[in-house]
Amino acid sequence: MASFDFVVLGSGPAGRRAAIQAAKLGRSVLVVDDRSKVGGVSVHTGTIPSKTLRETALNLSGWRERGFYGRGYRAKDNLCSDDLAMRMRRTNRYEVEVLEHQFARNGVRTMVGSGRFDGPGRIIVSREEEGRTFEEVVEAGKVLISVGTTPHRPKHIPFNDTNVFDSDGFIARPRLPRSLAVVGGGVIGVEYATIFSALDVPVTLIDPRERLLPFMDGEIVENLVHLMRDNGMTLRMGGMVDQVRFAANGNPVCMLADGRQVSAEMVLFTAGRSGATASLNLESVGLAADKRGYLEVDRSSFRTANPDIYAAGDVVGFPCLASVSMEQGRAAACHAFGADGPADSQANPYGVYAVPELSAVGLSEQEVRERGIAYECGVARFRETSRGHIMGMDYGVLKIICERHSRKVLGVHILGEGASELIHIGQAVINLGGTVDYFVDNSFNYPTLAEGYKIAALDVWNRLQSQAADVVEFAARA
Repeated sequence: MASFDFVVLGSGPAGRRAAIQAAKLGRSVLVVDDRSKVGGVSVHTGTIPSKTLRETALNLSGWRERGFYGRGYRAKDNLCSDDLAMRMRRTNRYEVEVLEHQFARNGVRTMVGSGRFDGPGRIIVSREEEGRTFEEVVEAGKVLISVGTTPHRPKHIPFNDTNVFDSDGFIARPRLPRSLAVVGGGVIGVEYATIFSALDVPVTLIDPRERLLPFMDGEIVENLVHLMRDNGMTLRMGGMVDQVRFAANGNPVCMLADGRQVSAEMVLFTAGRSGATASLNLESVGLAADKRGYLEVDRSSFRTANPDIYAAGDVVGFPCLASVSMEQGRAAACHAFGADGPADSQANPYGVYAVPELSAVGLSEQEVRERGIAYECGVARFRETSRGHIMGMDYGVLKIICERHSRKVLGVHILGEGASELIHIGQAVINLGGTVDYFVDNSFNYPTLAEGYKIAALDVWNRLQSQAADVVEFAARA
């Protein structure tokens, strides 16, 4: 029986970061994953392949250049499914090689198989080889559950991996349909819908809510919705899919509860995911997942109700972002072995890799209002920057929210090309307690999209100055 200080179940973003952190603290570490290659959902069916698909679509379609050359511009005519898959295969191989090298360099052991608890401090790892099942028992001092999630597959949806897919099934064999219905307007649904719309596929997005991406700033989402509709996408908001039938030609038809029908060559169901915890035998260690398979943890340490077991990543629920999962995994490993971890008070950025991207850090305008904070907003549009003109961008918004009296930056929200990169400037200023004066008083490379920070900050500054002058005039009259 092998024994390790730290056993990590799952090698996705949380698991990989936790394993390497524990190894750097001098602990013996084993990573157990049921795939033949490390990387978890993120590398094989989630973050990396979907973002690679996005980059492939934008490059081959010529979408980025249409601001100059017109909507009819194409970088490659007659796109096919193989065009989408080739780049994903190459990126996948590279990501796996990098992760394997990181594990080897830090002395992290890996084992292929499905891990489950067999009482405190014991993990059984099962694997299938040539039709036979092999099991090995591992002793663990501390355990991290980072098994990620699986797509939610309602029983009334006839998934067939031919023309009705979930996101994992689709990305394994990407296709370029003539028309697409995406069920679910969360992050995954919005990303896939806008990617295929950029490829000039007629897309209908169906969601039971009245608003997309409710955790993002409302004004930014409104700008995205305008662009989606302007690009020809159909939105069926407030639409609950009761069932999916098949027409005489074999195409699926989504039957909505309110009587509406949406027909397409392919249906992609992206309405939620569930924690992959069903096979872990959690009850043997005194734990239980909720009805969607998620685990409850102390968000400062990511320790579960069992003091020797931690959980991090998508398996603990929102926000289910790879970047956040990595820091959760590192925090768990540090806490498990008594090391200083990342501060839990830091504002983390969100990135939605739609076309175009959305990214945010700090408070949204709705959240500021709910907290009763006196605030002001400033907005820059990328078409107001010289770099935006050079790139042919007639869209894109950068929004800064600040507290009125201190001018402290409370939130930054961006829609547009490179939003997920640009957001880190705002992240640094917010986490360092900075004000909009930083953007007003400092120079930015010219021409850049980052110049939008200065434009938005000047917009805030002008509003605050105007308000101050109005107050002085009112006081004088009084």
